[in-house]
Amino acid sequence: MDGPLIRLEQVTHRYDPGRPDQVALDGVDLEVAAGEFVAVVGANGSGKSTLAKHLNALLLPTEGAVRVAGLDTRDPGAAWEVRRMVGMVFQNPDNQIVATVVEEDVAFGPENLGVEPSTIRARVKEALAMVRMSEFRARAPHLLSGGQKQRVAIAGILAMRPRCLVLDEATSMLDPSGRDEVLNTIRRLNKDEGLTVVHITHFMEEAGAADRVVVMDRGRVVLQGSPRTVFTQARRLERMGLEVPPITALAGILAAAGLPISAASLSVEEVVDALCPSS
Repeated sequence: MDGPLIRLEQVTHRYDPGRPDQVALDGVDLEVAAGEFVAVVGANGSGKSTLAKHLNALLLPTEGAVRVAGLDTRDPGAAWEVRRMVGMVFQNPDNQIVATVVEEDVAFGPENLGVEPSTIRARVKEALAMVRMSEFRARAPHLLSGGQKQRVAIAGILAMRPRCLVLDEATSMLDPSGRDEVLNTIRRLNKDEGLTVVHITHFMEEAGAADRVVVMDRGRVVLQGSPRTVFTQARRLERMGLEVPPITALAGILAAAGLPISAASLSVEEVVDALCPSS
């Protein structure tokens, strides 16, 4: 396929067609390349979750078009293939568990696709290994932590062999440990397996792990670029109700005080190396 894996062209969405003045998305243009890790951030009501649901045809544009691998999501005949290619993980892991045993839950998706039983078993084994949950394959999901449940949910999507994984606020209900589990998993899947990732999040430090950060405000894409490029716009982000990651904010303060450090530092290690260079 030539061109991006996902393309949004002047996408506008209204939840209430009778209120043309109220739009959730307002003329959004956006492309996501195969193998890219994109973080989408924005304050509550910015449209980021509405955007996420357009990526696999859970919502259809009121105006404009969304194309996945060239398939128009408005085409009823393309919906099944679009949803197979773009898998979604949602906010509450408990709402995604459908079976009483982990490996049965992971098998649910490919079973619905009509995959042969022997192939399903191989896919389940592979998917659980990819999210490092193999030892829990016979465990009851309700006995798992929140982070482990989300990793099982991701495995269930992987077993369907998608080209893109969309996480819609999938870490927002987790504790810091669970968030780290999920974020480390999607980083590894992106870098090692080449899986395209679109991560919808309000945690700016999570966005720092992405190749590109897309900032939304009032239904529009208002800023995008590398994490360093976006995080240098601290005042602009603050006006939209967002804050740069704490370590980047600290780096900015230190840089303003004249210390030899980049104001767009993204990690503690980077700050330490700048302040205490090895001899």
